[in-house]
Amino acid sequence: MSAPEAPATPSSSVVESVKKFVADHGGSATAVLQPIGRIGVRITLVGKDGVLGDRVVSDLAEAKAAVERVDGLTETEHWDRELTSIATPAKGHWAKMAGWVAGQHRFPAARNER
Repeated sequence: MSAPEAPATPSSSVVESVKKFVADHGGSATAVLQPIGRIGVRITLVGKDGVLGDRVVSDLAEAKAAVERVDGLTETEHWDRELTSIATPAKGHWAKMAGWVAGQHRFPAARNER
């Protein structure tokens, strides 16, 4: 019989950065937990003001533990219409996420940078 697994413990830097994000963006936020393969799980944050943020942790248990440790943070299993309608990427966010494509001129500009 194997010993029970220890509960997941997120790093203090992840928890503190998520707490700061929540405080800086209206005092509440929604977290969408998205597995990203061997790298781990992306915790995508949508602040009350719509600003996006994220952190990556090693697994789903650690992601859930991080969400539980932050007051004002709620978890959802998926992106829905209500959540996507308030999400407003910060200026330049699209370029950071697009990588080399951001420098191309044949693609349309991001909606918040026209």
